[in-house]
Amino acid sequence: MVTEKAAAGCAATLCAGFLMQWPAVCAAASGRSAAPPAPPTSGTPAPYLGPADLGVVVNTADPLSVAIGEYYVRRRAIPDSNLVRVRFQYRSDELSRAEFIALRDAIGKQLPPRVQAYALTWARPYRVGCMSITSAFTFGLQEEEYCTPGCKATRRSPYFNSTITRPYDRLGLRPTMSLAAEDFAHARALIDRGVGSDGRAPAGTAYLVETQDTQRNGRESEYPLAIRVAQHEFNFRVVTGAPPQNPADVMFYFTGASQVPGIDAGRFLPGAVADHLTSYGGMLTDSPQMSSLRWLDAGATGSFGTVVEPCNLLGKFPDVPVLLAHYLAGESLIEAYWKSVLMPGQGLFIGEPLAAPFRAPVPHAVAAHR
Repeated sequence: MVTEKAAAGCAATLCAGFLMQWPAVCAAASGRSAAPPAPPTSGTPAPYLGPADLGVVVNTADPLSVAIGEYYVRRRAIPDSNLVRVRFQYRSDELSRAEFIALRDAIGKQLPPRVQAYALTWARPYRVGCMSITSAFTFGLQEEEYCTPGCKATRRSPYFNSTITRPYDRLGLRPTMSLAAEDFAHARALIDRGVGSDGRAPAGTAYLVETQDTQRNGRESEYPLAIRVAQHEFNFRVVTGAPPQNPADVMFYFTGASQVPGIDAGRFLPGAVADHLTSYGGMLTDSPQMSSLRWLDAGATGSFGTVVEPCNLLGKFPDVPVLLAHYLAGESLIEAYWKSVLMPGQGLFIGEPLAAPFRAPVPHAVAAHR
């Protein structure tokens, strides 16, 4: 168990070294509350991504993708102009490079420039070459930059731990997340959880699991600062050894393991985030390890996994305190999750993109403007 004194010491050490890189995290860790963004006035962009900012991509060759897209657009009241219909082979895990390049170009030309992010509506294909399909859509197909072969660092995301609210306007990139599911029942439940989480500010439990797997347990070093970031928001359970069985009131669950038993009977709160650091969690439908989809099936609203061997470089996986800081600040799932990964080229982001459980309710006048 991490003591309060140890957590404070770790926070001070980390923030002394990374104050400029982690402003939001260090403000939270020091006990300072960052001033919330001012409500947008007429002509001012909203401080977070919302339905008008999200492009929804549907594969008309895939009946499940069509059903997911139609349901999601209706539940989130996404403008019809933000829905893009394309057609490609969906019965393989990898999309060819040539087909992807043509597809991404066609999608970009169909969407209005106000769109800042993408929601894909399928689990397959999940990769293009050595890049995840969500990173390929975000950055374009740049394998030599974002998935260097071997155990090497890759190009860093300019979106990492930033205060940027309009990523396409500022950076020319559209963060992407997949509404991944293997059947419509699971997709509908995922979407409903995301929509139902908005503004609820749930006071659940954050499970930080320390395993004996030395190759996958690297994020243990992040746990003390994570506790400092959100110590007044959640009950933290630092679990050492065997993972918790049937965990209750789960808002966050982070671990490092190739398999995570005991989650199917757990109770995940709407908006919950859970992932496991391992090599192939992003291989959604054919992984030799536990697929990240299992977290969504168990009741989480967002998860992450890599689609090719990343080696255990922590920068290629979600940084726990960074994720907590941005999510607690009211950002949507897609914003907070993307901002938590320094080198995301091989990583696949899945879940309901607009889930925002810690966002204050939007005043009626503001909502009307948006």
